[in-house]
Amino acid sequence: MSKSQIPPREYDDLLIREEPFYLPQGNEIALFETAHRHKLPVLLNGPTGSGKTRLVEYMAWRLERPLFTVACHEDLSANDLTGRYIIKGDEVKWIDGPLLMAVKEGGLAYLDEIVEARKDVTVVIHPLTDHRRFLPVEKRGKTYHAPDDFMLVISYNPHYQSVIKELKPSTRQRFVSINLNWPREDLEIRILVHEGGVDENTAERLVKAANKIRKLVHQGLEEGVSTRELVYAALLLRSGLPTGDALRSTLVEPLTYDEDLKKAIEEVLKNYFSFPA
Repeated sequence: MSKSQIPPREYDDLLIREEPFYLPQGNEIALFETAHRHKLPVLLNGPTGSGKTRLVEYMAWRLERPLFTVACHEDLSANDLTGRYIIKGDEVKWIDGPLLMAVKEGGLAYLDEIVEARKDVTVVIHPLTDHRRFLPVEKRGKTYHAPDDFMLVISYNPHYQSVIKELKPSTRQRFVSINLNWPREDLEIRILVHEGGVDENTAERLVKAANKIRKLVHQGLEEGVSTRELVYAALLLRSGLPTGDALRSTLVEPLTYDEDLKKAIEEVLKNYFSFPA
């Protein structure tokens, strides 16, 4: 049978075919690969927009495993991850959830912002994070054992979460923890040139402004400028929009509703860019 005649596997569409652009901040790639080789789960710590999702996509490509991503939210339950019965016509059919799919396929299961989900989600993933490596599915009365290639990855933003939504030590200690922060200045400039398509001078000014704005976190700003927001700013600037509109819509309005903080951010930006008040 020729390669063109080989039928596609069920989850081939979840394989990442092209290498995602990712600049390592430290030794996170080696840590991730070693954890995968030893069948250990990984916890990614870091602020919003620091590259956690891009790292997972890059590693899924590097490891040649399908990626099952779940954006966790307050209504997400264990059943949403494992699966459920649905009525289709005159039949009752079982539909696998993304976590069960990943276990059966030997893929990477990525639960983004795990503490946003309901508490029963934490309970159901615990058996996958130790030597047992199985997923109990009570509704089917079955236990699914994860193959060697399966990997569980969760993300958590410790700077943003409240005490109510803190990730419990009993869960944290089950994972290999990889900390990501906003990239170093030189790396962030390279990211903006590549992803935002701006020249190096514009990228450098954006990054320097962002680092000044990030210091406002200690003066009431809930969270600093993410690399993602800087990329958005670069894209809008490159498109030819007025500088003020491009920067306000990406580096001011998304960060705060507080008028005094908005003015403080604008003052920082005016040190690097010229735009009307």
